[in-house]
Amino acid sequence: MSGETDLDRLLSGLDPELHEGVYVFATLPEDVPGLNPVMTFTEAEGRTVVLPAEEADRAGVPYVSPSAWITLRVHSSLEAVGMMAAIATALTEAGISCNAVSAYHHDHLFVPWPRARDAVDVLHALGRR
Repeated sequence: MSGETDLDRLLSGLDPELHEGVYVFATLPEDVPGLNPVMTFTEAEGRTVVLPAEEADRAGVPYVSPSAWITLRVHSSLEAVGMMAAIATALTEAGISCNAVSAYHHDHLFVPWPRARDAVDVLHALGRR
């Protein structure tokens, strides 16, 4: 097992990093040359990609959900219990929607672009509890 599993340590070590730029969600039937998504997930209905809005605009790819990308720099275990629930609860209480993606080393949150700073503030407050 790799990464932290202790909920208190996870929450106190969230260390959110707000990436520059706007990121969007799109679905593609196949790869599009010139796109460099930060996330790709294949579903029965098509390939979902998250990519910078500027790339989608250049390629003429329709998209939804202009978002801010926040990386939680704590190295969480994929077997950790409760961290995403605590984050979702805190963001819900602030009225902020969130699409979460767990990768091997870190968790990533995509929140509505206009609420990016609010979300980071919520995450910092959660870490101080």
